[in-house]
Amino acid sequence: MPKTSATKTAATKTATKKVITAATKSKNSKAESSAPASQLIDEKIANLNDWRGEALAKVRAVVKQAVPGVVEEWKWSVPVWSHNGIICTGETYKAAVKMTFAKGAKVDDPSGLFNSSLEGNTRRAIDFHEGDEIDEKKLKALVRAAAALNKG
Repeated sequence: MPKTSATKTAATKTATKKVITAATKSKNSKAESSAPASQLIDEKIANLNDWRGEALAKVRAVVKQAVPGVVEEWKWSVPVWSHNGIICTGETYKAAVKMTFAKGAKVDDPSGLFNSSLEGNTRRAIDFHEGDEIDEKKLKALVRAAAALNKG
């Protein structure tokens, strides 16, 4: 069946939309990568507009207090905190804020904060849900222990 003019027009519009979308994504990725990580993290927290923003801000503060000189990075579209290597990331999902510790399986967790990704050989994570209290003292100790692994 030959394509009608309406079909050709629709196909052209769809193709143009895909090109524009790809260009926008590419432009956003370039803009994202050129902005300082701290600014991108600030924007992420501000754009959440709910408990997740507050939780991510608190996690960020705890990490910065626990490890003087921690470096904030923006990788994989999430905040990453490093000191002689990655310590942890701060991911946000619909129902959780997740701290994933890069070498979590090797980190001593006497307080039992790890509650996610427990089956892996390398990473461990903590999922914070709405209403959860973040025990700053215990979390600081865990972050310090994770950072200490990067020194070896």
